[in-house]
Amino acid sequence: MLLGTVSNPIELLFFGDIVGKSGRHAVQQYLKTLDNPADVVIANAENATHGFGLSQTHYQELLDSGIDILTGGNHTWDRKEILQFINEAHYLLRPDNLPIAMPGSGIRVFDIPLVGDKSFRIGVINLIGQVFMGNYNAPLERLRAIVPELMAQTPIIFLDFHAEATAEKITLGHVAAQLGVSAMVGTHTHVQTADERILLNRMGYITDVGFNGAYHSVIGMEVRSSMERVESLVPSRLEVAESDEVQVNAIRFKIDPEHGDCLGLERICQVITLNTDN
Repeated sequence: MLLGTVSNPIELLFFGDIVGKSGRHAVQQYLKTLDNPADVVIANAENATHGFGLSQTHYQELLDSGIDILTGGNHTWDRKEILQFINEAHYLLRPDNLPIAMPGSGIRVFDIPLVGDKSFRIGVINLIGQVFMGNYNAPLERLRAIVPELMAQTPIIFLDFHAEATAEKITLGHVAAQLGVSAMVGTHTHVQTADERILLNRMGYITDVGFNGAYHSVIGMEVRSSMERVESLVPSRLEVAESDEVQVNAIRFKIDPEHGDCLGLERICQVITLNTDN
């Protein structure tokens, strides 16, 4: 989908939830195959460490693989070690509509270098939904407060809304487009939706980007343990599926660097086989 052309638009690549080792390796291998690398790469990493949370080791591993910024969600705090490093992890965001006393930040402006001495600024927002999710502060109210602050610094604004309910995501999407956000993605359900579009001729949007991880799985978890849990209704911890056959779920946006308008977007859904050296 392409609306128009602008000389040297910004290319923004976003990966849906990275689940476990298979997810990390899927994204790493995909990035190595790109003939036309994106100017900025963002990914949701709340499931990157064995499916639950993010360790400091994997935080650095993902940055070293070519991801510039990482976002979170309801599993951000699953590994308590994150409390020890999140305040110093400049390229890691957690949902911003949490109590103000929580460590970390859900909004930040990044200077992204381009070829030579050129660069651009991008404001990134991470929010979490309320419907079927938990007791969080209102994301819509926080969004209305955040966007004007960011637009005073840059016209390019990206939003990861980590939420369960489709209607809540779409509703927030319309508000975000009216406010002037450049691109918004939904995360959390791990099932990619086929509704990518440009709202109000301004904002690139998709309800859920999906996930990166084992292809033969239940949203990244082992099929057998998932079946047993559904059949017995006995609460149990799901195990992450690991496989050499993995799926890559992502979306790529073209953004006007001067005005922040989304000019086009491409949904990515691939199944690949990991190299044996991964």
